[in-house]
This record gives sequence, C-alpha cells and structure tokens, in this order.
Amino acid sequence: MGMVGGGTDAFIGAIHRLAAFMDGQIELVCGCFSVNPEVSISSGKSYYLPENRVYKTYQEMFENEARLPEGERMDFVTIVTPNFAHFDPAMMALENGFHVVIDKPITFTLDEALKLKAKIQQTGLLLALTHTYSGYPAVKEARERVRRGDLGKIRKIFVEYPQGWLSSKLEDAGNAQASWRTDPKRSGKAGCMGDIGTHAHHLAEYITGLKTKEVCAELNVFVPGRLLDDDGAVLLRFDNGARGVLMATQIAAGEENAIRIRVYGDKGGIDWFQHEPNTLYVKWSDKPTEIVRTGQGYMSDIAKHNTRTPGGHPEGYLEAFANIYRNFSLTLRAKMNNTQPKPEWLDFPTVEDGIRGMQFIDVVVESGYNNDKKWYKWPE
Repeated sequence: MGMVGGGTDAFIGAIHRLAAFMDGQIELVCGCFSVNPEVSISSGKSYYLPENRVYKTYQEMFENEARLPEGERMDFVTIVTPNFAHFDPAMMALENGFHVVIDKPITFTLDEALKLKAKIQQTGLLLALTHTYSGYPAVKEARERVRRGDLGKIRKIFVEYPQGWLSSKLEDAGNAQASWRTDPKRSGKAGCMGDIGTHAHHLAEYITGLKTKEVCAELNVFVPGRLLDDDGAVLLRFDNGARGVLMATQIAAGEENAIRIRVYGDKGGIDWFQHEPNTLYVKWSDKPTEIVRTGQGYMSDIAKHNTRTPGGHPEGYLEAFANIYRNFSLTLRAKMNNTQPKPEWLDFPTVEDGIRGMQFIDVVVESGYNNDKKWYKWPE
C-alpha cells in the first residue's frame, strides 16, 4: 500500500499502519505523508522506505507509481488526511488505476462522494471506508443474530457516542486534532455529528440492516466561540417502521469513547458497549439474559472469521480496525487473481456506506439548525 497523510506528527496514521500490518497481508511501499515536504521525507525515512518512494506531493506519487511495473508499484492507497483533503487524492488514485482505503467521513460533501461512486462504477476498482466499530467480532455477531431473526422484527434502536475531550476550547490551545475538527473549512458542515455521529449512525444501520428514512435533530454548540456543533441528538425513523434515538456529544466531561448500541425486536434485544468490546448481551422477555463472549465455539462463522485469539484474550480497537484492512486485502487479492472472494471477505464498509454518512450529515445539519422539531426526509 501507499499512504497519503499519516506522517510521524499525525495520530491516525499510526493506527492505520498498525491495523494494516497486523495480519502480514499488507506492506507499506510508498507515501506522501504530509503537505509539508520535509515532514513527508523525514516520516518516510523513519518508516524505512527507499528515498525514491517517498514523495513530496500525492500528485507526484500517483504519477510516478503508475509508471512502475505491476508487482513493484503500490496496489492501493490509504488516505488518512483531514476531511477536506479526502476527495482529490481519492479521485486521482482511481483515475490512475489504484484501489482506495479512506478514513471517514468519506469526503467533504455529498456531491464529492457521489462522484467517487461514479468513478468506482466506471473503473471497477475497490474502495473501503474505515468505519472501525463495524469491525468488532461482537458487533458482527450482533448483526448475524439480527439477520437470522433471533430478535424478531426490530422495533427500537438506541445508539450513543459520548466523548468529553472537547469540553474546553482546545482548538485555541494548540491542539492539532481539535483545531481541524472544529474548523468548517477543514472538517465540513458538521463537527461532532460528522466526526462521531456518523460512526453511531453507521453502527445502527450495519447491525440492523435497516435504512434511515426520516430524522428530527437538535444540534448544539456548548463551548462559547466554537464554530461547529459539539453536541446533538437525533430521532430516527427506519424503513421497516422501527424508531431510533441517536446521541453524540464531545462535551460529556470525563467520557472517553463510550460508544454503545442497544437494539430491540419483538422477541429480544442486544446490548454492546465498546468499553467491554468482547461481550454481547442478548436479552429476552421470557428467559435470563445471555452473556455472549467472543472467541467461543458458539459464535457465528462471521464472528469467528474476524477473531484472532481464543476466548479470554481481549481483542479491541486495533483488531477491529485490522479486520477492515484484512477483509479488503483478501478481496483485493482475489480480484487481482481473477478469483471469487468469499462472502465474509466482502464484509467491509464501501462507498455506499460513505454516501449514507454524507447524507446523514446533510439531513441532520438541516434539521438540527432549523430546530423546528419537524421530520426531514432522507436525501436522495
């Protein structure tokens, strides 16, 4: 793989590399690691890449890599830049014949996401979106149990993602992560809802297989002078008639990444909490609650495929992230070898998930800032 962004001064780049390398299926062969050429070059040296495969611009990287023979050039690029810098390198990669992995949200605007979809349809190339929380084995087990009808018809979904790290105005204190995530010119039209609300929404649709049809939202800015929302709540109506409540906040002082989802059908419910990621609670009205643990023989095949260690050996955020990279790489390898990928390999978020995320941002911002308590239909 090649990499755009992810220099030694960036947080998420290291996470992507650790996840990509975990299963020995992927190696880093080139990159443009920063808009600052000096940082890109120094980062490339620290990653032990040859000088001629460390680039000062991503444009130079794509042009030079495209001229290399197959088997030497990169097969795909991972893009780990702030939101405003997703679309251009992703489009240029596709235009030069390279597959793409990209951090969420997929682009700066919905229009850009739709253009990426059109280019993917034209080229037949692959794109994976790193919605990390869908990679947990317990989450995949929850999805499988919903799919096979264990819970009956889904009626109610509660999903929440509280953080507390933006309880003060860190963007004015030199915090680089806070600076770009609260800047509409770099983050987009949504702050908290674009950053973590999209994760919560994707998790709700991923586990249930349902699609949101209407929303009624409230967005808030609690920290004085902040330019984007740092808190919000959304009522959801799904295509099967189910109702949902989504909460995302970055001003819940003391909270870390406490994402949690509860799904209830007419037969039972499930409860998953990232702080205890290897446990899934399955609840019934006529018998005791089940405590389902990953790594056990009773797990579904899809959960087993995404589990690396025996029960009692915790797997967490990095392993969930790695599952996206592994499934993508297995699918890409099959495509390159003109073979059919196994169904479980295709289990990673795609451009369609990215479009759903951008639609979520658009409709929630429209509803949330109008604050008229009306229901807003999902954008086409």
